[in-house]
Amino acid sequence: MNIKNGGFKKRKVVWASLVMGALLWFAAVPPARGDDGRHKCQHRIHQAEMKLDQAIRKHGERSHQAEDRRRDLNRQRERCWNEFHSWWNEHEGRWHDQRDWDRP
Repeated sequence: MNIKNGGFKKRKVVWASLVMGALLWFAAVPPARGDDGRHKCQHRIHQAEMKLDQAIRKHGERSHQAEDRRRDLNRQRERCWNEFHSWWNEHEGRWHDQRDWDRP
């Protein structure tokens, strides 16, 4: 009878150890952060802004190249908006929570 009780206790300890280990493992894994994705969006918008500025300097404000870069910039803003419901304004240095990049 002692052998059966000893086996039961060992299984109980093993299960408790497994559960505790799993809980500790999940607690130790850092949560997925949206900041990294927002940082990537910010970087893509920054790059698109730089390309637009270069096109304007090289070809003029209303050139075909500048219009193409504006469309690229708006695509990046739209992409960020769809992912995070915000977009980065490079000139103001802040995130907007309204879809207002096409407004003056």
